[in-house]
Amino acid sequence: MRFWFFILLLPLVTACDRPDQHTAYAQYLARLQNTLDQRIDPPTPTTGVPRRPRPGQLRLAVPADDLDVLDFMELRGCALQETIGKRNSILGRHARDSQRLLLELEFLRLAPPCMDKLMSDGQQTLAAQLQRNVTTKREQLPARIFNATLANDEFGSFWRVSEVNPSYPENTSSVPVTALASINALARQWLAGDYRVDNREFELLLYDVSTGDGASLWLALDQQAGWLEGADQVLRQRAANGPLCQGRIRPAAADVLPTVVRKFFIQGIQPRAAMLGRRYHDLMPPLQALEAQLQAVLPTDYRHWQQARDRDLLAYSEAPARHVQNLQNLLKPCGGINGN
Repeated sequence: MRFWFFILLLPLVTACDRPDQHTAYAQYLARLQNTLDQRIDPPTPTTGVPRRPRPGQLRLAVPADDLDVLDFMELRGCALQETIGKRNSILGRHARDSQRLLLELEFLRLAPPCMDKLMSDGQQTLAAQLQRNVTTKREQLPARIFNATLANDEFGSFWRVSEVNPSYPENTSSVPVTALASINALARQWLAGDYRVDNREFELLLYDVSTGDGASLWLALDQQAGWLEGADQVLRQRAANGPLCQGRIRPAAADVLPTVVRKFFIQGIQPRAAMLGRRYHDLMPPLQALEAQLQAVLPTDYRHWQQARDRDLLAYSEAPARHVQNLQNLLKPCGGINGN
């Protein structure tokens, strides 16, 4: 008897040595095992999430246009000439993908008045060549947007984390959520043919995304799901022995378990679980909307990572509801969570 008492105390003692975000789960699991007289191997919380492919693996190749130096010189009088000059400069050729996207948007914005001027000057051949380039650049725009957003370093930082802050997700910022929604709206606008953009604002939006907590959310939900799966395993083991209550037979666990659930799950775990759920429903929709807009150009490596991410996050976010259902199933023969 003393041996079992020592074993039951171990999870509570070791819980004090874990980061704070694990303590409530460890205490609940220990109380659950004690109440139902079931033993499981303690869960080992995960410490990382699947790595997003590196930008170099994701970057889509975009062919250059066919406007040569002679054509460039013939664009005198067009504002587009300056844009092409910036793009063909040493800095332009080595620009970040976000800057290359902004130059392409500027090209698409300035090309129509330039074509009108060329036509009025009798340069129909050059105007037709410019029109072909405009058509090609419109077709390439989804790839340009992907390279500048989902594939870039800022979005990589969004999915990179070393550990979860013990207080997460308290005091999380709305800034990355707003930035994701704004970038998604800009992508929709550009793909619809409206190429206006504030260059500085776009770069700031990318920076705001880099401060986001996508990986922290993923890891926190993963860790929570691991603890709750351990709790579900305890419930399944007890259920395998038959109903908790049978006829007039009502074990002490039937009265103790609701108290344990209220104190250690409802009060100790559910508040954080609710915050994690809200963060999931804040962060993911604008990101997934952007991915949906660019679905046709997403590279295979990104798709595989995306599918694993969405599958895991959905399953992890549903872990608290699954646990509640398992509790209800076990306590149903005893009158439910509130007893008789």
